[in-house]
Amino acid sequence: QVQLVESGGGLVQAGGSLRLSCAASGRTFSSYAMGWFRQAPGKEREFVAYISWSGGNTYYADSVKGRFTISRDNAKNTVYLQMNSLKPEDTAVYFCGAAPNLPSYYPNAYDYWGQGTQVTVSS
Repeated sequence: QVQLVESGGGLVQAGGSLRLSCAASGRTFSSYAMGWFRQAPGKEREFVAYISWSGGNTYYADSVKGRFTISRDNAKNTVYLQMNSLKPEDTAVYFCGAAPNLPSYYPNAYDYWGQGTQVTVSS
């Protein structure tokens, strides 16, 4: 079992930055690939970024590539999403997920999810 709690969301102006954190409970956190997804009102959950269990492999959606950075600290059971140059279209609830196998950009590969944290970017 892995429990996930996201934090760090908020209201920011376009061009600003936020860093999201996802704290995990459980001794097996380091064996899970982790992903960040987001969901805007009336839209499906969409992939943002993932990171392998070791941190050696990362992948980003084209819409955030070059602006967002995913990282993890297995000693702290935490995964991060540094978001720079934010745009109004980044506004969404951001979720982290834990996948027991290889990292994926498909939501159904993830067994555990947090409750989400709201990110709002004003123009």
